[in-house]
Formats: sequence, C-alpha cells, structure tokens
Amino acid sequence: MGDENQTTEVQFHFHPFSPILEVQMVIFVLFLLLYAGSLFGNATISLTVWAEPSLHSPLYFFLANVAVLEIFYSSTVAPLALVNLVTVGRVPISFTGCGTQMFFVFLGSADCILLGIMAYDRFVAIQDPLRYTFIMRRQLCAQLAVGALVLGFILALQLTVLIFHLPFCGHNRITHFYCDVLPILRLACGDTQMQEAMIFIVSVIILTIPFSLISISYIFVMTAILKIRSAEGRNKAFSTCSSHLTVVLLQYGCCSLIYLHPSSSYNPEMGRVVSVVYTFVTPVLNLLIYSMRNKELKDALNKVVRRHLLQ
Repeated sequence: MGDENQTTEVQFHFHPFSPILEVQMVIFVLFLLLYAGSLFGNATISLTVWAEPSLHSPLYFFLANVAVLEIFYSSTVAPLALVNLVTVGRVPISFTGCGTQMFFVFLGSADCILLGIMAYDRFVAIQDPLRYTFIMRRQLCAQLAVGALVLGFILALQLTVLIFHLPFCGHNRITHFYCDVLPILRLACGDTQMQEAMIFIVSVIILTIPFSLISISYIFVMTAILKIRSAEGRNKAFSTCSSHLTVVLLQYGCCSLIYLHPSSSYNPEMGRVVSVVYTFVTPVLNLLIYSMRNKELKDALNKVVRRHLLQ
C-alpha cells in the first residue's frame, strides 16, 4: 500500500458546494428532503411487496431488492454529505472510512444488474406467458438476486482494494461530496493507469453489457406487446415495461456520464452535478415513476394502507 505510515494517516476533506453558509443550508434542506423521501418511498415499496400477497411475483421481488439497495446506497453517501453541508466541508473522512464508503458505492452496481434481470423477467412474462411461472420460479429468482449481489460484491472489493493500494500524499481535498473513484484517483501520487483500465473494464461489464441485453430484450418485448389483441392487455404490459425502461435510462444514463469516458477528460464539477442527480434525485424519480405508472403497485399500496387503518 505504498508507504504504510503515509497512507494510514491520510484524511480526506470534501470540497463544499459553496463557501457561503446560507447557500450550503439551502442545499442541505433540499438534500435532506430528497434523502428522506427516498428512504420513505423505498421502504414503502419493499414493505408493500412483502405485505401484499398479490405482489408476490418475480417482478416485484426484484423491485423490492432494488428498493432495499437504494436505501443502503443512499445511506452510504447522504449522512456524511449532509454533515459536510452544515459544516461547510470541515468534517474529514479517514482513509479507512473513505475506502469503506467507496466499497458500498461500488456495491450499488448490483442495482444495474438487477435492472437487467428485471428486463429478462418482462421478456419472459410477455414472450412466453404460459410458461412464465415455471421459468421464473422462486428458486431461480433468489439465485439471480444473490448472484447480482455476489458479482457486485466481488467487483466492489477488487476495485476498492486496487485503488487504495495507491499512495496518497500532499493535497487531500476531494472535489466531491463522497469518496467516488475518479476524484480519489486524481489525488493519488502514483501511477494510476492500471486502476483506470480496471474501472473502464468494470464499467463495461456493469453498464454496457447489461444495457445491451436490456435493449435486445425490449425489442422482443415491444414486438410481442404490439401483437396483443386486447387494448387493455397492451396498456397493462406497456405500463409495466415503460416504467422499468424509464428507470433504466435514468440509471444507466447517469452512470455512463460519470464512468464511461477517459479519466483524463473527467470534469470534477460536472461529475459532482451528475452524482447529485444520481444519488439524491434519481431514487425519488424512480419511486414516482413506479408508483405513478404501475397500477398494480398503487392498488396494493392502497390495500395495505386501508388494512392497517381498519385495524
């Protein structure tokens, strides 16, 4: 890990959004509301899926897993970011703490894999509805969910260890609000070519390959939807698929803007803006998209609420 005494004493400081406390407080309130909305909404989705038998299907099983991952991802980043907004970046993070945060941020890549699995689920449901329950049986769904987490864990661990074996010295102010990989690499005082190559490879694995499979799946899905004779059936299938596809475009779009380009062209300010959208805005938008576009989920939520109010 380079000079052991050098790296173990390193602390990282986050660059504030503004040196003006009043501006920081406005951003703090906005971020706090978005974070609270994300926690409440994702918890509501996961608990509704758990409590309502009509949602005990593969699609909602994966959706609940995505919701739980969103809670952990947001909670990895948001609390320290909120503290630094109040203190104008005065609260540092230790070398170990930064590595831990980066690991859990990388673990959020399992989200992208789960979205790819959900596209496959929609493909099977519409392309082969008679064999859907046989193909997407409970055991397979559990294996796919665990597989996504294991793959995310392995990639996160490898990248985190690889990056934090670099020596860090001198300037240690991160132009960001959490320990993201590209801002951290800019602070290393060693050769980062191998790390940059690994980041690109992992980005291709996590982003390009699943997105390509999702795109292919949806070509078949849309073709199958257009063949449905009933207008009601077409609308129901399109509603479920369109909400998932919108979330996919938001998620993959933000991640691609951050990671799928050479690190030499990385713009810290632009990266921070995109990360704000991905960390605070996208989870809330995902909730709105799923809740507004998905009638089954809305009906199930109403049932759960009425059931508890009548008790």
